[in-house]
Amino acid sequence: MHLNEAQLGLVLFALPIGLMFTMPITSRLLAHYSSKAIMLSGSLFLSLVLIFIGISNVMWQLIAMLFCFGSARNLMTLSINTQAVAVQALYRKSIMATFHGIWSLAGFAGAAVGLLMVYFNIAPSWHFLFVSIALTVLSLYFIKDTLHQKPVPQPKRPVFSLPDKYLLKFSLICFACMACENTMYDWSAIYFQKEVDPDKTAATAAFVIYLVAMTTGRFLGDRIVTRLGIKQVLKYSGVFIFCGLMLAVLLPYPVIVTVGFILVGFGVSCIVPMVFSLAGKSKNMSSSSALASISTIGYLGFLLVPPFVGFVAQTAGLRWSFGIIALFGLAVVYFVSKINEGVEQDPPIILPNFE
Repeated sequence: MHLNEAQLGLVLFALPIGLMFTMPITSRLLAHYSSKAIMLSGSLFLSLVLIFIGISNVMWQLIAMLFCFGSARNLMTLSINTQAVAVQALYRKSIMATFHGIWSLAGFAGAAVGLLMVYFNIAPSWHFLFVSIALTVLSLYFIKDTLHQKPVPQPKRPVFSLPDKYLLKFSLICFACMACENTMYDWSAIYFQKEVDPDKTAATAAFVIYLVAMTTGRFLGDRIVTRLGIKQVLKYSGVFIFCGLMLAVLLPYPVIVTVGFILVGFGVSCIVPMVFSLAGKSKNMSSSSALASISTIGYLGFLLVPPFVGFVAQTAGLRWSFGIIALFGLAVVYFVSKINEGVEQDPPIILPNFE
């Protein structure tokens, strides 16, 4: 199936739309069923949809399957983060960033498997089938070791509603971070190629260095949070994002921009896991509902800001785009300053509600 750029953009838009529109549905399900059951259902659904993506041969089928893929991913990731918050409650030290670090490693593993499939000239349909079988086996094997949480019924709310005052600042921090993160995913290599060095290999290498910095930051983040506290880490993360992007804008030389990308990678690495950890302590709603509430706004940053970058780049240039995105780093610092000081204290050991 051959798609032009406009068709490809429409197809790729289906995945985040599926993710966004099923967010409140997942929240409702987690209020009635154990996160363990939703997590297993989501992972099996994801594996099944992956097979159909591999055999889709017309555009409408691919759009439908990517919408379903986004929905399945939402079922799985929201329930997994709910589980992660419950596990975090068992520890005095921070472990949340490590969970997201493992997610980053999975991205590298997926890229490596893809390269192998291309090298051996294996058709996408077989590639996706193999991956689907492997994910199904892993899900069924490891599900027995996860927590069984009793669902916490929630008062009825509108399907789409803004987070309460306590969670709104966390939502805006997530929005700012995800806007920067997805801008780096979509535009960093293009920025390097157009504004710094036209060599595609160098641009790809700079992007990979950014990913390595982000992954490394997640594995180091828990240790740093335990030492400095969540609020300090979030504040410095915003500073790193701002300084990294401004370095890339003001001094567009290969080494300087690469250093800037490293700073941005470290900056975005721990914000979302730390915000999820804080939001899971909300006293007004269950951890699953709190995560769904802030994720809805956070993923808007993933969805809306990268196209905005393209629009500004077309009218004023990529350097102006990245300069504007750098301001999201300052937004993180500002909203972190509004978080109560109490979040810096070590979390007490509170057992989740198990059967």
